[in-house]
Amino acid sequence: MQLQLISIVLILHCMEYTNCQHQGSRHRQHKQVTGVSSQGCQGGCQTCSVYNGCLTCKPKLFIHLERDGMRQFGVCLASCPNGFYGTRSPDRNDCIKCGSECDSCFNRNFCLRCRAGSYLHKGKCTESCPDGLVPSDTMKECVPACPADCDSCQNGDVCTRCGPGHFLLHGQCHHVCPDEFEPNDSMECIPTVHCEVGEWSEWGPCSRSGKTCGFRWGEETRTRQVLQNPSPMGTPCPATSEKRECLVKRRRCKPKGQRRGEKKKRFNLQEKENTESRRERKREREKETVDREDSESRNKTEHRPRRDQSRDAGTV
Repeated sequence: MQLQLISIVLILHCMEYTNCQHQGSRHRQHKQVTGVSSQGCQGGCQTCSVYNGCLTCKPKLFIHLERDGMRQFGVCLASCPNGFYGTRSPDRNDCIKCGSECDSCFNRNFCLRCRAGSYLHKGKCTESCPDGLVPSDTMKECVPACPADCDSCQNGDVCTRCGPGHFLLHGQCHHVCPDEFEPNDSMECIPTVHCEVGEWSEWGPCSRSGKTCGFRWGEETRTRQVLQNPSPMGTPCPATSEKRECLVKRRRCKPKGQRRGEKKKRFNLQEKENTESRRERKREREKETVDREDSESRNKTEHRPRRDQSRDAGTV
């Protein structure tokens, strides 16, 4: 009986002690979240602290801890920065730091890009590549060695420069350029360019020895333009002019002497017209002179009888 009473007392003390611990824990938690708020948070935060920034993020955002001196400051991002990878859980999404040799990674054990001095091979960053592979400084990866005819290559099978006596085409080296390609001075195969010409013009006038008259059979010509000059191995240009015989209605050319005679005839005709015009003007002047003299003579005749009449009247 005494043992039962002792057990009951111990149980009661234990319950009281547990309750006190729970209250103390709640008090400490309350003290820790002092300054935590869900109002006025910036940058996708769901809850935040003045001292520590974001504490939780809105759905689908990752919380990323940035170091500021001795403290960490939380920010919420849509994707994790270089050197970190994202993990999702029902409660929160976190940005986790990649391994020290990774510049970016898919998870802690699989690198996507290596830091300087390391080369990527099957998700791992190594300082040297395994047998059969060579390091690529441009890709930062271990790639297959260049083919035998390549001086330099990219990704192991894409040549960027060929060895002596070979020509580069589409990342491959050839002893001879394939059909429709030809080599250039840079030891590359370039497309062969063939000549292109335009349409024929209309046939020109029928002529012979530079004349268009005085014959029955002559020649007429038509031409076309070169639209694209060929490359050294391209198809050369065809003829750009053609001639053919032509038949015209026979007519005699006017001799040059006849033309000079016609010109002289026109000159003489004009001189004749000028002479006739001068003669006409002279006849008009002579007529005017005669008319003036006749008028003066009539005036004198009229004045003489009047003087005689006046003289007779004075005598009477």
